[in-house]
Amino acid sequence: MSQLYELSLTCPKSLEGLLVEEATELGLQAARERVAVVQGQGTLETAYRLCLWSRLANRVLLVIHKFDAKTADELYQRIYEMDWADHLTNQSTMAIEFSGKGAGIDNTHFGALKVKDAIVDRLRDRLGNRPSIEKRNPDLRINVHVQRNAVVVSLDLSGTSLHQRGYRLQQGAAPLKENLAAAILIRSGWKDLAKQGAALTDPMCGVGTFLVEGAMIAADIAPNLKRQEWGFTHWQGHIPSIWTRLLEEAQQRAVQGLSQTPNWIRGYEADPRLIQPARNNIERAGLADWVKIYQGELATFEPHPDKNQTGLVVCNPPYGERLGEEASLLYLYQHLGQRLRQYCLHWQAAVFTGAPQLGKRMGLRSHKQYAFFNGALPCKLLLFKVETDQFVTGDNAAAQTDKLLADALEPARLSEGAQMFANRLKKNLKALSKWVKNEQIDCYRLYDADMPEYAVAIDVYGNQVHVQEYAAPKTIDENKAQARFLDVIAALPSVLGVKAEHIAIKRRERQAGLRQYERQAQKGEFFEVQEAGAKLLVNLTDYLDTGLFLDHRPMRRKIQQEAKGKRFLNLFCYTGSVTVHAAVGGARSSTSVDLSKTYLDWARRNLALNGFSDKHRLEQGDVMQWIAQDRNEYDVIFIDPPTFSNSKRMEGVFDVQRDHVQLISQAMQRLAKNGVLYFSNNFRRFELDESIMQRYTVVEISAQTLDPDFKRNTKIHRAWRISHAE
Repeated sequence: MSQLYELSLTCPKSLEGLLVEEATELGLQAARERVAVVQGQGTLETAYRLCLWSRLANRVLLVIHKFDAKTADELYQRIYEMDWADHLTNQSTMAIEFSGKGAGIDNTHFGALKVKDAIVDRLRDRLGNRPSIEKRNPDLRINVHVQRNAVVVSLDLSGTSLHQRGYRLQQGAAPLKENLAAAILIRSGWKDLAKQGAALTDPMCGVGTFLVEGAMIAADIAPNLKRQEWGFTHWQGHIPSIWTRLLEEAQQRAVQGLSQTPNWIRGYEADPRLIQPARNNIERAGLADWVKIYQGELATFEPHPDKNQTGLVVCNPPYGERLGEEASLLYLYQHLGQRLRQYCLHWQAAVFTGAPQLGKRMGLRSHKQYAFFNGALPCKLLLFKVETDQFVTGDNAAAQTDKLLADALEPARLSEGAQMFANRLKKNLKALSKWVKNEQIDCYRLYDADMPEYAVAIDVYGNQVHVQEYAAPKTIDENKAQARFLDVIAALPSVLGVKAEHIAIKRRERQAGLRQYERQAQKGEFFEVQEAGAKLLVNLTDYLDTGLFLDHRPMRRKIQQEAKGKRFLNLFCYTGSVTVHAAVGGARSSTSVDLSKTYLDWARRNLALNGFSDKHRLEQGDVMQWIAQDRNEYDVIFIDPPTFSNSKRMEGVFDVQRDHVQLISQAMQRLAKNGVLYFSNNFRRFELDESIMQRYTVVEISAQTLDPDFKRNTKIHRAWRISHAE
């Protein structure tokens, strides 16, 4: 009967339960779990099999001696008494791993020295000379663990950690260890799904760790089949015949597994710098026929397996500073949920995250959650069945708009002045309703001081309303102006069918100095609107502007239509709405520049909401200084500067009339030969300098950039198309 050894398998914290199941299947007897370790009994063949086949363990330790020691000298003596010639020669190299406290030792380095001294003294006394120490690649690693006075001496049969399979020589910024990735797949049910021929895909795959581990499971490949050196290779107790038999068996299983029809396994990664490293990893793993990697944003993720089969979507989306400002992560997860609901119906999904609260933004109910650790970071694995009865969705924006239009005909009891104003609103609403519905527009200007005595601008944002009161001239009686404004407020709920709390009111006047950047409130109430396939966040309360310039809607559409495959630059980018449209339109890359961190954070959220990564660069800086120093080339440039700015973060003051020649000239130096620059501003007395028209091909397109809701006010902005002269 083969000798039974006591074996200890170390693993990342939280993988113990899975490792007990795996180790038992591989032959470990009486398996029991403790924190970050599984213990049991097995033959040498079992120990070898665990080294070769465990997808979850870090190390396989074979216990060779256990004893008690109360002092460091006693520890030395008991180690010295062991017959180390059974394990090492005097020509061998070794490394000592010492852990724990006890036996009079509270310093692991000191403990390792005492163990090393005992071993080398014993071999020198018996064999005439001593082995040497080699920490990086020794012939044998000796593990000593002390707890109080109990000492356990083991041999590390694995050598280097088993999570190092050998295929991943290149990795991304926040890689998962291979055994953690395998554990996530196993918890997600991939073993059974793979046997059924299911598909596997990762929309944010990095260097492809999930995909390689998943393919090895599907193809029945031992995770450490390609490893050349083991901790037992130079061990004196090693029995090569047993190992050779197990290795040949694993090789035959791999050949057989790879000969079957491959599962559909695909990964997508936004960062082009990771594509080749991922493909290199897959090639080294011998899985190039099984796993394919493509460049793609989450925004375009849509798996297309053969024969309409379903499978598992697995991903490890960012949950820390990888994406930057934390609020943008909310919208990234929200978009991930939308892609799953829209394109992965009847699939299963597994989302591994260190911020499980973000999972609540996905619009899906997780049917199971498992606790894991990624290093020291507590994480959750959220499992989803992508079925309609698991969807958690809010009100439909289009339905809200339809309701708003329908409710406009409801009668209301109003004063004579309010009724006159209400009638004008209804007239405008009727005139715009067909256009709004046909164009599927959530946000539009309904009224803009059409009646001089009611000097307000009224914008509709889905089921909410934004009212900007223009400051009345000093010649108008203040009480009369106040009464008229109250008429406006009274008419709105009746005409538009909105609740009073969904009406945001602001007094609009010229903002001097730093006041243009001041917050108006601190509510932080962002909500989502849609425009031409882009999703954008607006805030009606906290700032003078809402985050979306409605009059630039045609310009955003125009850039979206022209952006495919182009390099896009957005100067004075504000909240990045134009950048989002360019990205939705298929821009190859984008760079957006603004001085305001608040607006750039907003832009980051808008990009994340649409599934776009930090491949789309956001740059904080004074635009005039930035463009003077930039040396990149762009195919499409959009510039919509403020009329005036004297932010404390700027050097000097920006004046659009005075500075536009320098601004446009510097931007044109960055414009590709066949590129186009769109320049716009809302300074009513602005005149484009003659020198710009002489040096470049300039076409004013102001009329083309006004939709029906702004044609009553043709001076809302002016816009030009500028290109290099032929």
